[in-house]
Amino acid sequence: MSPASNMPVLEVSNLKKHFPVRKGLLRRTVGHVYAVDGVSFTIGVGETLGLVGESGCGKTTAGRAVLRLIEPTSGSVKVGGTEITGLSKSDMRPYRAEMQIIFQDPFSSLNPRMTAGEIVGEPLLVHGVARRKEREEQVSALFARVGLRPAQMSNYPHQFSGGQRQRIGIARALALGPKLIVGDEPVSALDVSIQAQVINLLQDLQRERQLSYLFISHNLAVVEHISHQIAVMYLGRIVEYADTRSIFTRAQHPYTEALLSAVPVPDPAIRRQKRVLQGDVPSPVRPPPGCHFHTRCPYAVERCKVETPPLREIAPGHQVSCHLR
Repeated sequence: MSPASNMPVLEVSNLKKHFPVRKGLLRRTVGHVYAVDGVSFTIGVGETLGLVGESGCGKTTAGRAVLRLIEPTSGSVKVGGTEITGLSKSDMRPYRAEMQIIFQDPFSSLNPRMTAGEIVGEPLLVHGVARRKEREEQVSALFARVGLRPAQMSNYPHQFSGGQRQRIGIARALALGPKLIVGDEPVSALDVSIQAQVINLLQDLQRERQLSYLFISHNLAVVEHISHQIAVMYLGRIVEYADTRSIFTRAQHPYTEALLSAVPVPDPAIRRQKRVLQGDVPSPVRPPPGCHFHTRCPYAVERCKVETPPLREIAPGHQVSCHLR
């Protein structure tokens, strides 16, 4: 799978999102949750970046901060070369059409009081893109493209299966012809057979429309199938960033190695040595000093406990945040 171009659709530099922790009657700030702590990546036209990591590592927060569904604490987000982090709501409006999201839960992300056709047509209505008849025609075409029957436009979300509901979510995301779609674990709530259908649909749409994806997931097998590049996150930071082949054949960070060892191998004759990580993910309110991963790393040395390893290039296009590499 080769990307169509290296021209960046999205450039994220040193993105941070720290949530204040407030206590007491006066709601004083007593600390911060360091959900995203200095993340940088680039996505080109027709490219997919897979953002992976354990639950609570900050990948969903990063995706929503990129879209400004939550406001970043600091850092830079450029869409098509334009800085969007300081834009007002009205100035942000054209970029809302260029950036869309597919949510994890295909049921709670759909308004149960609206028909499927109204849900898919709502972005067109909000942005004043098409009149009623044109809107219905566009929605009908979107339904057909994502594998739904236009006759189902009058049905409500509860009348669809999980996979069909996610197709409605995809149709809604496509309505305004975006350049970038953030998929926030878009297949994790679906059966495995349905996951494959939805992934294939996303890939077909990418080829047709030159879409760029930020694909957030904890499932490395799914990410391997759809991504050109992979960024591995741990406790708010990217610890390894490379093309998909390099990650799966030459992983360099101990955390990436542990994640890969947990991926099931479909051949029972192949036995893979599992690397079970000790302990739990530390609290993002009080992350460990130095390398965040040192409390669970089997190779940690004294330097790891005090000095934060920079994300540096160890091979062309392959970046790792580890003192031992």
